[in-house]
Amino acid sequence: MTPAVRGRRLPRSFYARDVLEVAPELLNKVLVCGNRAGRIVEVEAYRGGEDPASHAYKGPTARNASMFGPPGRLYVYFTYGMHWCANVVCMPEGTAQAILLRALSPLAGLEEMRAARPAARRDRDLCRGPARLCQALGIDRSYDGADLVRPGGHRLSILDDGADPPAAPGTGERIGIRLAQDRPWRWWVPEDPNLSRADPIRS
Repeated sequence: MTPAVRGRRLPRSFYARDVLEVAPELLNKVLVCGNRAGRIVEVEAYRGGEDPASHAYKGPTARNASMFGPPGRLYVYFTYGMHWCANVVCMPEGTAQAILLRALSPLAGLEEMRAARPAARRDRDLCRGPARLCQALGIDRSYDGADLVRPGGHRLSILDDGADPPAAPGTGERIGIRLAQDRPWRWWVPEDPNLSRADPIRS
């Protein structure tokens, strides 16, 4: 079954740019994984060798190999011994930059998401946070390196369904890191109820 979401798959050229350009443009695009889909409402950028908070800061390893490209693939890592997090790989191959997907607004496959996240009391809690997002969509280590442009067996893609990114996205410092936390490399859709943290614009 195909999810009730229609749109144009983003080309590889969309991703082959600096994360600071791509990240705000990912807002309101649609992440599709099998029958499940959600609108991207919060992202966070990591700039490889110049970013002490990036997994690629000290160079390639077996864990971060997918960050080094090609662009338009997914980098999935395990954190805190219990959670998966998904990142969109950017820049030409060999330059490790990636965008952490922090929150989605659920669009399709909600029954499957609820089954995957029985602790979620409300649908707005299904994908609010990078770990919850992966749980809700069933993304794990097997998706590391998955191609968003030519999904193949993973049935994973990011679509443009005609919804524009916000003209004035929220922006602020990154969350849950110790190094370079003050860099304003997190963007979100203002006032969206699915954000991983309360929207400062509303506070």
